[in-house]
Amino acid sequence: MLTPLHKRLLNDFQHDFPLTERPYQAIADELGVAEDEVISALNDLNDKRFISRIGPVIPPNHIGVSTLVAMAVPEERLQEVADKISAYREVNHNYEREHPFNLWFVVIAADAAHLRAVIEAIEQETACKTMQLPLLDDFFIDLGFKLDLNND
Repeated sequence: MLTPLHKRLLNDFQHDFPLTERPYQAIADELGVAEDEVISALNDLNDKRFISRIGPVIPPNHIGVSTLVAMAVPEERLQEVADKISAYREVNHNYEREHPFNLWFVVIAADAAHLRAVIEAIEQETACKTMQLPLLDDFFIDLGFKLDLNND
């Protein structure tokens, strides 16, 4: 169950996260709670898988290089392969799609050589071939969403 603090954290800080030496204290000050309450609530949201990370969204290829990757994974191995892919720090997310290429993920690396090495390692570890889909046109989709704070 989400507490009022959970809801405020999820709702109010998807954008314009404080860029200060102590951002959690700045959030706490704005919400009228203690810094340790903010940190505890964010840890709780992470443990419950409501959030997976707190960090900046940097446009593709502005720092380093990236590519979208698709794989055709046998259904019975989908979770196993997804878990292996998620273990790579260069992979920022992966997701299942209803398509013959049913597992998609984004790989980000410092340079093209590192990107190739990560993709080759993933292919070797999973025994699944990849299809790379590099960015051709940049479209920004704001993934923020407004929570209904009146409902549980």
